[in-house]
Amino acid sequence: MAKTKQIDLLLEQVPIEEMTTEGKGLARHEGMVIFVEGAVIGDIADIQVYQRKKNFLEARLVNLVSPSPYRRTPHCSHFGYCGGCKLQHMTYEAQLRWKEKHVRDCLERIADVFIPEYRPILPSEKIIRYRNKLQFSFSNKRWFPPHMLDQAPYMEQNAVGFHVPNTFDKVIDIEYCYHQEEPSNAIRNQLKAFALQKGYTFFDIWMQQGFLRNLTIRNTTLGQWMVIVQFYDNLSEQIEETMQFIANSFPEITSLFYVVNQKGNDTFDDLELTLYKGQPYIEEQMEHMRFRIGPKSFFQTNTRQAIELYKATRQLAGLTGEEIVYDLYTGTGTIACFVANRAKKVIGIEYVESAVQDAWLNARVNQVHNAEFYAGDMALIFKEEFMQRHGYPDVIITDPPRSGMHELVVESIKHSQAKRVVYVSCNPATQARDIALMADHYVPLVCQPVDMFPQTTHVENIVLLERRDIVEQRLQL
Repeated sequence: MAKTKQIDLLLEQVPIEEMTTEGKGLARHEGMVIFVEGAVIGDIADIQVYQRKKNFLEARLVNLVSPSPYRRTPHCSHFGYCGGCKLQHMTYEAQLRWKEKHVRDCLERIADVFIPEYRPILPSEKIIRYRNKLQFSFSNKRWFPPHMLDQAPYMEQNAVGFHVPNTFDKVIDIEYCYHQEEPSNAIRNQLKAFALQKGYTFFDIWMQQGFLRNLTIRNTTLGQWMVIVQFYDNLSEQIEETMQFIANSFPEITSLFYVVNQKGNDTFDDLELTLYKGQPYIEEQMEHMRFRIGPKSFFQTNTRQAIELYKATRQLAGLTGEEIVYDLYTGTGTIACFVANRAKKVIGIEYVESAVQDAWLNARVNQVHNAEFYAGDMALIFKEEFMQRHGYPDVIITDPPRSGMHELVVESIKHSQAKRVVYVSCNPATQARDIALMADHYVPLVCQPVDMFPQTTHVENIVLLERRDIVEQRLQL
């Protein structure tokens, strides 16, 4: 572990040269790299260095001498504290350029490959209120920003909001979040006011006690809303009163659930939920298809941009209707269903059993008859014997988690003889690592970044790879 030393050093008129992957500004002083909180590339600023590590310094911006042309005023009062929108102080055009550069840096630095075609990043139609899912925590340990510390002992200590970065027990009380359409904020704020009026206890993560624990709000572009309330204490009378309050206050909610969760974490995939009101799912429209989303279903959180992501994936797959397509890490089968009408057969593989059940349901609802879905550990199920039984793939689409693909999965792809691989990733660094591992069998040809999460440092990226012998044969013609 790198040695850390607390220091107090003011540096004046420091130019910010670059941005880091965490959204901090990057500067240099006497040969040392400085990571500067709150800075934007192009700023000239006075900075306070507060920490020295072995190879770099950490600082915060204290005075903006000359603002960058890429700087803008953040629209959210919680910016800089909640950690959800780290690029909100940059213009959207600058955010897109930064994400394009980040993707290219990862591929060229980590994979050390030449990609002939870098396509411009696909911008998001909406840059605020684009999320279809938010999760809020109830806590009796409200976090206060520095300017409120003097008044903190006299203020309400309960909070409903997001966990402060780098802490697990402190929650910043969110007054207004720009991530989701209304009535998202109204539901959270009115539920909080109701709970305070009733004297209900908020969750204490240290003591593992309290009545209200978590609130999940989901919505779709069709105007359907799902709300899931997590309780820790199983108090039937208070639960009934709370759920009735939500149902009466927000009749637009089409799917209202609750669950008693006394585990050590907020996940409820292994718990039985109670449907209090409405349908057990909400529906989303993507092109000609409708997808059912249950309380445990995974679904891309920026629906409009997910359609663009899937369209780009389908286009890069180059399907003619004759191909066997393998959709690895298929989730609830959205990509599989999206490409099925242009393929001979689609095989989806996913680790989570409940997601595979959703995939079969989505295929049935959309009358997709040429898709099959299988549950199991990807590294164990996606093997030679599986491909012999179900047919060898002509095209592989893979969309793994942030950690990327297991080495055994990479090896199976290499020996699958698939003509093309379309690699969709939410982490360009692990994507680049995996592409480097496939370099002896597959050549990357096209890179297509997609901005799924404006205002954040996250970027989705698609890379088209083609089998090396096919590329070399084409070059010889």
